[in-house]
This record gives sequence, C-alpha cells and structure tokens, in this order.
Amino acid sequence: MPKLIVILGDQLSPALASLRQATPDDIILLAEVQSEATYVKHHKHKIVLLFSAMRHFAAVLRQQGFNVCYIDYGSHPNIQSMTDAIQFTLIQRQITQIVITECGEYRLQQEILNWQSHFELPVSVLEDDRFICSLSMFAQWASDRQQLRMEYFYRLMRRHTGLLMSSNQQPVGGQWNFDKENRKACPPDIAQIPPLTFVHTEITVEVIKLVNQHFADHPGITENFQYAVTGKDARKAFLHFVEQQLAKFGDYQDAMLIDQPFLFHSICSMYLNAGLLDVRWMCQKVEAAYKAGLVSINAAEGFIRQLIGWREYVRGLYWLKMPDYSKNNYLEAQRPLPGYYWHGKTKMRCMQQAISQTLEFSYAHHIQRLMVTGNFALLAGLSVKEITDWYLAIYADAYEWVELPNTLGMALFADGGVLASKPYAASGAYINRMSNYCKSCHYKVKDSLGELACPFNALYWDFLDRNSATLGQNARLQLAYKNWSAKGNEQQQAIRAKAQQLLIHLEQL
Repeated sequence: MPKLIVILGDQLSPALASLRQATPDDIILLAEVQSEATYVKHHKHKIVLLFSAMRHFAAVLRQQGFNVCYIDYGSHPNIQSMTDAIQFTLIQRQITQIVITECGEYRLQQEILNWQSHFELPVSVLEDDRFICSLSMFAQWASDRQQLRMEYFYRLMRRHTGLLMSSNQQPVGGQWNFDKENRKACPPDIAQIPPLTFVHTEITVEVIKLVNQHFADHPGITENFQYAVTGKDARKAFLHFVEQQLAKFGDYQDAMLIDQPFLFHSICSMYLNAGLLDVRWMCQKVEAAYKAGLVSINAAEGFIRQLIGWREYVRGLYWLKMPDYSKNNYLEAQRPLPGYYWHGKTKMRCMQQAISQTLEFSYAHHIQRLMVTGNFALLAGLSVKEITDWYLAIYADAYEWVELPNTLGMALFADGGVLASKPYAASGAYINRMSNYCKSCHYKVKDSLGELACPFNALYWDFLDRNSATLGQNARLQLAYKNWSAKGNEQQQAIRAKAQQLLIHLEQL
C-alpha cells in the first residue's frame, strides 16, 4: 500500500527528507489551498512565485516517474486547507500512512499534529535537514545559556560546517566577523548590478492569470514579475550574484540609494526559503569565489554569516520560543499601522523608497527593513501584530519562522532582548549616513524641531524618553540617554511636544 507524501509550498527541493523515502507507488501531494494563500494578504509576487514553482516542481517529479497528485487553486471549492487536500486524496486513493517533512510555521504545525487522529492513519514528520542546524541541536546549544547571542551560535556553525575555517580550526582572515567592513555608504554615482531576471514560462503565464483573478485585492502587481520559478533558474540567478554582484556586496550590503532597489544584493532568499536553492551549495560557491581570489573576505564572510549564522539562528529561536514568542509586546506598542505602509505615499523619502520598492518587487534588503520601515515602526510604537503581519504579507521571502524573530525581536524589540541586546533605534542621521535618500526629502534631516524637521529625530528622542523605565538601564543605551539628559528641560519639552504632534498626525507624514 502506498504512502501519501505531502510537500508544502516552501519545500520544493529534490533533497527533501520525505522525498528520499518516495517509491514509484507512493502518492506525492502538492496543493494550492486558500488557507495558506490568504492567512495574511500575501503580495501577488509571492503567490505567483510559489504557485508557479510548485507546478514546475510537480512537473519535474512526474518526469522522474513519481505519482503526483496536484490540486490547483479553486479547482475544488471544498478544499480550503491542507487537511482538506489530504481528505480529498484519501477518498481517491488507498493510503497506509502520511509522510511530511517538518513545516516552517507553528500555525501549520498545529494542523499537522491533528492529522493522525483526524485521518486515523500514522503520520511521520521527518526532520528538515535542508537546514544545517537541527532544532534539537539548537535547543542543546541554547540550554545552558542565559543569553542567546547570534555571534556565538555563528561560530559554532562555522566550526560545524568548516566554512572559511583553516586547517587548525581558526577562522580564515584571523577573525570571525568582518561586519565593520560591511557598512560602507555607496558613492552616489555608483550603479547597481541588478539580479538576473527570467521570462515567463507557459505555467507562469497561467498562474499570473489565476492570481489576478483570485487575489486582485492583494498588494503588488503581476506585470513586472521576473523571478526564477525553477531550481535550475534559481541556481543561475545565484551564480550571477557570485560572479557579478558579490564583490561589491561585501562593502555596500548596508547601503541605500534612490531608485536602486537591488544594488548588489542577490534576492536569492526568496528562492532559498522556498526550497529552490540549497544553503550548503550556496555557501560553497561563495567560499570558492573567495579562495579563487574573486571576492574579498568581508564579502564572503558577510554573506555566509547571513546564511549559516543569522538564518539558522532565527529559525532555532523561533521554534525554541513559540508559541509564546508571538505574543510578546515588551514596549506595549499598539498604534495603528499608517496607510502608507500599504501604498507608499509619504513625504518621508526613506519610507517612500523602501515601501514603494517593496510594493513593486516584494523585496527590500535587510537594512531597509530594519533601519527604515522597522525603525520607524519602533520609534512610533506601531502595533506589533499589525507590523509583523505586514512583513509576513509583503515580502516574497517571508515565512513566519524567519519573519517573526527578525521583526518582533530585531526590529521592534518586542521580546525585551531575547534576540537583540538593544533596540535598533536610530534618528535620521543613520539613514543620512547610509543613503542618499535625505538629499531629496521633504524634511530636513539635521532638524529635530520645526515644521520641516525629520520625523525620525524627535521620534527617536521621544522613544527613549517614554520607554526610559524599561530601557534606561540597558548598558548599550547609556550614551544615548546621557545625550538626552544633556539637552536640558526646555529642549526636552520641545522635542516631546514635536513628537506628540507627529504621532497624532502620522497619516499625514
């Protein structure tokens, strides 16, 4: 009797643990279901990417001789969830057990945990070994630590993988982390090297029609969709990054320039998180480029750190702390999300640039997310639930395991320091240093007071002031609080009044 092997939309990898158990007699199920496509209002690009990639992946499996059951979106009105899709398949086929690789979201995990009793069949949930660090390995690392700092986890992963390590187990280049060399501001006349783009296949054309029909009210447009939807094309896109972009990525990965949304970034996180790329292969290609003298150590190390350090770390933290983690709101932030997060029409140039490119491409790089849209949400005390839902909906690479710690923990400090040792709060000076946005802004970046003062400035000082009871003893904020105290009572009162005016009129900024 055959097994039913369930593959989710972010598991489109031939190396998937459940696929390694597949025989020609087994049934492989992929389904485009409403509950997964609409639990937040996902950007149209994300839905096109996943539905098209799922259909291409199913076609490859069929070519390899596997028995695939594929359920198109809307083809069976009663199929609203993965549970419904399995129920439909079991009616059609005789199945002895259900096999699935562990999923990436706690919400879906709870659904999967009910399958065995619901279907009265054994359900095997296999470890997702596409990740380098298993959940049990992360839990063991975290078990005897008071603080879970990524830097120390990253060093463990370097030793575990051997990436950029010398024969005597020391880091290549003499230090673990070259982050200080990854923060250069771009010269204003430098030109981005855009990522590789792809023409539509017939499958993608059909998916775009479907998305326009069923998801018309979701953010984004489909006319400019040009992303890879197969593993083969995703690998081409990544090799283009290594050969053309990586050399400059190292120096300028934190930089931002007007109307240059990609600069030297790979955008391959959307492919990796869907299963179209393998993290080990990616890191090996980057390491090989460094060994061949094609890129600097800060470029290679900076990229590898994001993959085997940060990405693996936030996944481990997510599963270690859920479900309570999602309920955290340490700074009691509850202000409604301003409308420009959904339409991009704001006089703040940095926000306009970051949000507009997000709406256009379902993409923004990590500094735009952390230090522009995330920083503004932190300073303004925007609702943690609304802003985390926004990040989850709007980005093509967003899944809750990676999005929630990055947003709730890193950007909003809503976990009170579980992930980050301090809030990543900054005034307009940081954005001015790392971008050319401020030069053409309606507001004046050097002013904290006055009608045209940069909103980030007064909001920054007010953020520190109104959260002094919870943040005042943070060791990494002592200089900031010292500078706030030095302003004197009269200036402090003026800044508080300015900040309150800004918060009252958030929608008009």
